[in-house]
Amino acid sequence: MLDDKKLDKILENYEDIQNQMLTLSGDRNRYAELAIEFSNLEEIAKVIMEYRTVQKEKSDLDDILSSDSEENDVVEMAKNEIDILTQKLEKIEVVISELLLPKDADDKRSVIIEIRAGTGGDEAALFAGDLARMYLRFADNNKWKVEVMHSNEGEFGGYKEFIANITGNNVYQNLKFESGVHRVQRVPNTESSGRIHTSAATVAVLPEVEEVDVKIEDKDIRIDVFRASGPGGQSVNTTDSAVRITHLPSGITVSQQDEKSQHRNREKALKVLRARLYEKEKNEMDQERASNRKLQVGSGDRSERIRTYNYPQGRVTDHRINLTLHKLVSIMESEGLQEIIDALIAEDKAQIMAGENK
Repeated sequence: MLDDKKLDKILENYEDIQNQMLTLSGDRNRYAELAIEFSNLEEIAKVIMEYRTVQKEKSDLDDILSSDSEENDVVEMAKNEIDILTQKLEKIEVVISELLLPKDADDKRSVIIEIRAGTGGDEAALFAGDLARMYLRFADNNKWKVEVMHSNEGEFGGYKEFIANITGNNVYQNLKFESGVHRVQRVPNTESSGRIHTSAATVAVLPEVEEVDVKIEDKDIRIDVFRASGPGGQSVNTTDSAVRITHLPSGITVSQQDEKSQHRNREKALKVLRARLYEKEKNEMDQERASNRKLQVGSGDRSERIRTYNYPQGRVTDHRINLTLHKLVSIMESEGLQEIIDALIAEDKAQIMAGENK
């Protein structure tokens, strides 16, 4: 049952912010703050307004039924319409209940995605490359912008390590559950006997943060510069353009050498470092709040096996929600990935609602 007073308060705040934006002049910072607040309330406010409209329509029809009308046709039409409106109200109530759930403040953020080959040698690197292509296609389908920040190719293709910055609306909301160990079962091209091998790759999805979100003190970092190297260790640059930043308190180390400019490599390394520090702090907070939940939103637990891609059977299984889809090709081409993501988001909402109702 929805709390009418709470809904009225949301509408009151929404209208108040709207009026402030119309009358405010000169203070750009305050206007920007109000615009963010307005944007956060706009979706639920519009749904509540629709809910109130349908409630009024149903109330008017209830009045007709209670008026002892002798026009049978009118009464019958009113009864049918009330049934339709009642079902509509029930559906809107579900939407409002979901919109009232506690929000992950990072859902609207862009992300830094890190993919690393795990157990399985060359086959693991090939699989890491397959995952990278899947996520790049998924980003393209959603019209998100991708910047490859670092890549270290495997000897026979794929990637030993791949890091990219994906920017756009609600990127983290869609990709946050991709963090963890992805396992592949298939016959490698190099396998002459046709034996199925199992390999793995690790995915970490980090919300992209700004300097204001994570302050990094100069005294807390050590910056080393060195000459960039390519496969096999050969030098690919005649200047010390590569950068390695070590965060002394946490021990986190980030290296960047893809750019020819030392300054640009430093910027990229700091961006990744900020994301990893933010993730570390977020994980600690989330694990306290979600210790009794299977999905552990945004935990990025890289040791947890979350999904298996079985090529001989053409299936993909997400172990957290026991979902198996026989759509491996579609998923690896990215079109079918949204179905898994939607199922994970729905399960997460269900768990939150169950917790709210305890």
